Amino acid sequence: MSRPDPDLPPDGEAQPSIDSDVVALLEDSTEELYESAPCGYLSTLMDGTIVKINKTLLDWLGLSRDEVVRRRRFSDLLTVGGKLYHETHYAPMLRMQGVAGGIALEMKVADGARLPVLITSTVKRGADDRPLLVRTTVFDATDRRSYERELLRARREAEKARRQAEADREQLREALAVLQQSLLPASLPVVPGVETAVHYHTASPVRLGGDFYDLFPLGDERFAFFLGDVCGKGPKAAAVTSLARYTLRTAALQGLDPEAVLSTLNAALLERYADGDPRYCTVIFGVLEPEGRAVGVRLASGGHPPALMLRADGVAQYLPTPAGMLVGAFPQASFTTVRTALEPGDTLLLYTDGVTEARTGADNDLYGYDALQSFATGLAPAQPRAVIDAFAGLLVGFGDGLNDDTALLALGRPHQ
Repeated sequence: MSRPDPDLPPDGEAQPSIDSDVVALLEDSTEELYESAPCGYLSTLMDGTIVKINKTLLDWLGLSRDEVVRRRRFSDLLTVGGKLYHETHYAPMLRMQGVAGGIALEMKVADGARLPVLITSTVKRGADDRPLLVRTTVFDATDRRSYERELLRARREAEKARRQAEADREQLREALAVLQQSLLPASLPVVPGVETAVHYHTASPVRLGGDFYDLFPLGDERFAFFLGDVCGKGPKAAAVTSLARYTLRTAALQGLDPEAVLSTLNAALLERYADGDPRYCTVIFGVLEPEGRAVGVRLASGGHPPALMLRADGVAQYLPTPAGMLVGAFPQASFTTVRTALEPGDTLLLYTDGVTEARTGADNDLYGYDALQSFATGLAPAQPRAVIDAFAGLLVGFGDGLNDDTALLALGRPHQ
């Protein structure tokens, strides 16, 4: 028993009347839809001879029906490149699979232009499964080709911009490296009876750091040294670094004590940055002077992390520097000089807070002073070069957890 057509009214209901003009339009609609479709249609024999083509495709190509039907093959409508692809790839694939779709080709237009298209073809077979016709649908890909070209142009422009940006970054890195080096001594002088080593770890190649250090002679076998860290990064911090180094050297060469040297820098920073944009730094400043078998050290700190002394007996301890206030932050800042000595086998390590503020572990905890002292204790006793090499490895091991520059300066009295 046949099922009722769901599009028809149930039996017994009145059938709607259809106007005769509507019936005529419905009878003509199939052919009209074919001819005026928004895409091109054509049918070919198995040898490619065109036997039917719609008006849409003829209009695109600027051809008449008489010029095409039974006079040309489908491949004749293609450009040279399209024809080669059709013969070597498209037609064989169509014969093997019976369908081929979404292929991008170009068709020749009567005025010599090229029409980018996407084609889909299907082989139609007779009752005996013999292939009779190939029906092909053609889509105008002009807009898509324009989009692809614009996309390609945009990608090329983006790649060009990326390369230019990379070149600019490299130029910036080189400029910053040169500027950074200009703020640091090219080399350390030879200090009689003292071994020295230094290391500067740059956290970012495109960000100018504010860490600085120096070691220079004062005369009478005395040497001054300092290590500091300017608040902030970039060109403004570099300007403070330059002022700090110049002021510290000048004050030290005038024979001032360590606390007086820091007081001079404090006054210079307050005077220079008195316009509401304060700039300050932390500094540890010291003087080396011979004392028989040992080397005497006079040391003062302006808000800087305490120096570490690695003793010859295997102990590593911090040197307290009381009353050390930030340099450049307070008009009445006070500093105090402390005394110690480098005995044979001792090494004094100065460092900036990049190492203690590094982030470590799964919880991203601060490395901190306890861990730093433990690490130094594991090294003691050790000469300056060995200490610096070990700490340089520690800094590398922090990886992304180290987000600040770190300066290290080690001064040691070798075994006699």
